[in-house]
This record gives sequence, C-alpha cells and structure tokens, in this order.
Amino acid sequence: MPDSLPTHSGPFALGTYRSGSGAFPGLVTGARVRDLSDQVPSVRAIVEDWDAWLPRLHDLARAADGPWHDLAALRVLAPIEPGQILQSGANYRKHVVDLVAAEKESVHGATPEEARADAEKMMDERARDGVPYVFLGSPRAMCGPYDDIVLPALGEQHDWELELALVIGKPGRNIPAEEAMSHVAGYTICNDLTTRDRLYRPDLKAIGTDWFTAKNADTFLPTGPFLVPAAFVGDPDDLRITLRHNGVVRQDESTKDMIFDIPRLIAYASTTTTLCPGDLLLTGSPAGNGAHWGVFLKPGDVLEAEVTGLGHQRNTVRSHA
Repeated sequence: MPDSLPTHSGPFALGTYRSGSGAFPGLVTGARVRDLSDQVPSVRAIVEDWDAWLPRLHDLARAADGPWHDLAALRVLAPIEPGQILQSGANYRKHVVDLVAAEKESVHGATPEEARADAEKMMDERARDGVPYVFLGSPRAMCGPYDDIVLPALGEQHDWELELALVIGKPGRNIPAEEAMSHVAGYTICNDLTTRDRLYRPDLKAIGTDWFTAKNADTFLPTGPFLVPAAFVGDPDDLRITLRHNGVVRQDESTKDMIFDIPRLIAYASTTTTLCPGDLLLTGSPAGNGAHWGVFLKPGDVLEAEVTGLGHQRNTVRSHA
C-alpha cells in the first residue's frame, strides 16, 4: 500500500485483496475491508448477479460482525477478473486534435492556426457522424494498482495512458444508447500502457498496428484499486483524470472531453459482441501521454494516478532484468 490509503465515493466499494497466501473479494468501507469469501467466491460473481447483490452489500457494509481487515494491512489486487477487455482509442477531443494538427503541420506544411482549425472541424464531424474506435486487450496484462510495472525487453518508448473504465453489470447485444447506462455496474481506473516503438510493424506495413505487442505486456494494465458502484460515482462525464510522472503532472483532464460518451461506446461495442457482466470497457485517455512530452518510462520512474471518487494508483517502473 502507498503511504495514504485510497478513498472512494459512496458508502462502500468492492475490491480483491490478498492476506497471507489467499486472495479474497472484499467490501471496502473507508479504511476497513470485509472478507466476502464466506458469501461469494469473487467480485466477478457479485457483478454477475448485480441487482440481487447491491442491496445485500448495503446491509453488509452496515453490519459490525464478519471478518473485517484493515485496508492498510492487505495487498491490493486488480478489483475484478474480466471476461473481456474492450479499449477505446482516440476518444478525447484535445488529445486527437493535438495529434491531427501536429501531422498537418509536419507532413502537409499547414500553419499552426490552419492545422488546428482543420483538426477541430474533423473532430466536430467525427463526433456528429462517426463511430468509436474499439479494440481488445488481454486480461493477462492486468496488475494491481500498486504493483511494479515491468518494462519488456523489446522496445524503448514505453508510455502511459490513464483511463476511466466501466464494468458491465447486465448482459446485452445491440444495446440502444438510451438504455446503455442501465448495463453499467460500476467504475474503476486503468492505466493502458503502450510501447510506442512496437506499435507499427515495419515488416508488415500493410497490416497496420500491432496492438498485441504494444499494449499487452505483463503488468501493462494497472487496474483498481476499487470497483465503485455506478450509483455512487455521480456524473461519469464529469470526472477528473490526473496522472503524475515522477511528481510532474502529465495528464489532467475532465471526462467531459470524450468525443463519444459512455452510452455511445456501449451501444457501438455491443453491435459486435455481447457484453457480459464483468467485462471492462476502457473509455480512452486524454492528452498528455509521454509521446506528447517527449518523455518515456524508464526503470525507477514512479507513476501516480487518480480519477475522481475511484481512488488512486502508484506504480514503480522496473526493468525486466
């Protein structure tokens, strides 16, 4: 655990913890955690029966009896083991405008003013007429919110991308946007790390990006600390996403800047795949990643991240060696 305990919105949250040799699902109320393993095998099992469990969690959070632990004494794991991880790319307006404008200046010779105006127009059209960009991530990339990030042997430009992630609580396919929020059980934090110089394959240029290699190394998806029920989070379109790299603020943006909001992301993803309880949907990362600053991760670096009401992460970077 870091020096300061993570805090959560609302009267309780869920998480997965280790005490001694065993991991267990936990009900978190401030600085205390109730071991739920006498009730249910995992947080995933709770989410799979979310409507029935939510009132029971309220009762258990108020009960004095049961196996309670001090949060500070536990190892915090990723809060849930998802069935699938869906990730949204290029979903923050300022971030994408910066990228497009930079390309228009460097490649096409536009002035800064022309480049930005063109990029803003493109984003207006995309928000109005376009669709989200979604790809799959591997659950094996996940690690806990305070675990070390281990840099892989291949690549040098290891980057951060802090994101709000939602947890599906009700199954659905072809979900209308106006019904989408009823499928959300809660929210958590994900940092979707990327090795930039492994993203494009020079030997297979016609195929394009290599998401598997660039984004799915072990420990490249710090997740948690909590799953906070949606009812406690407030407006998910008005949360602050903040990341510090060695104490320097690199990302600091509101989720208001999303191009496609959560209902549109859910609606779009569900046209292809059935969304099931426990699935994670990452909503994209705002401006301020390492590529923007010209700074990439190296051994000894420390990333500190937080999203309003969902707690914080602190990860130390180390070499694979």
